[in-house]
Amino acid sequence: MMIRKFVKTERGQTLVELALVLPIIILILFGTLEFGRIFHSYIVITNAAREGARLGALGKSDEEIISRIREASPLYQADTRLRIIRLEPNESARNSGVPLTVEVAYDVELVTPIISSILPNPVTLKSTAVMRVE
Repeated sequence: MMIRKFVKTERGQTLVELALVLPIIILILFGTLEFGRIFHSYIVITNAAREGARLGALGKSDEEIISRIREASPLYQADTRLRIIRLEPNESARNSGVPLTVEVAYDVELVTPIISSILPNPVTLKSTAVMRVE
């Protein structure tokens, strides 16, 4: 009889433990999702910078390089958040054997309120690709 009374008093303990642990689990889950979004965006802009550098290495113009970078980055609002920071050297100075540098930046807006208060919002990602002009 004493054992039954002891078991009945522990029923609320599970709810209290859940109430204490659930916010931490949710924070970890949303942190993982935000990290995945940021990492995906970084992979996309790295590929876009590489595509632009490859096109520039083949001797294409700056307009064609920028157009290819924008085509290769199917990100959300890439037209306003994607910036081509650097195309060096200038189109007229690109000779065979000279390294061409393409640097691309993209701003990722965080959507989770708690994580956006911890990290800077938006998170600016930069990627650089260097290829030798053929």
